[in-house]
Amino acid sequence: MIKKSVQDAINKQINAEIYSSYMYYSMAFWFESQNLAGFAHWMRIQALEELMHAQKFAGFVTERGGRVLMAAVDKPPTEWKSPLHCVEEVYKHECKVTALINGLMDLALKEKDHASVSFFNWFIDEQVEEEAGADAIVQKLKLMKDHNGGLFMLDRELDARTFTPLPEIAGAF
Repeated sequence: MIKKSVQDAINKQINAEIYSSYMYYSMAFWFESQNLAGFAHWMRIQALEELMHAQKFAGFVTERGGRVLMAAVDKPPTEWKSPLHCVEEVYKHECKVTALINGLMDLALKEKDHASVSFFNWFIDEQVEEEAGADAIVQKLKLMKDHNGGLFMLDRELDARTFTPLPEIAGAF
């Protein structure tokens, strides 16, 4: 049985993951308006991954006898100054999510909830990848500065990304 404090914290995290998805969809639509289809594609996959994370959290709460409670999702931003600014915001947001996940782990350790500790480890590892992936794009954009040819090459590279759902929730997508 999941402790109420952990359940409540995970429910907040589910909302944060859904907000992340909502924000990444907003970014995808902005990139589409900028004629950067590859960036838009990359962002749509980011959005799907965040929904997958929310589903994974919800499944864990349910499996442990808890209750998932949905909350209102805040409106995301809709405008960015440039592709670099937008992806910098992705990186900052992923750092914020990492802090939230670390807070979940801290709570699980405090509560001596070993099942949650084990579960949260996957997300800690995932956040390392999320931050690194966003930062890699930021660094490439900084290197190319105002060279639009590089921007279009990166756009094509980002368009090659594929979405792979987690096996345990593959049927949800």
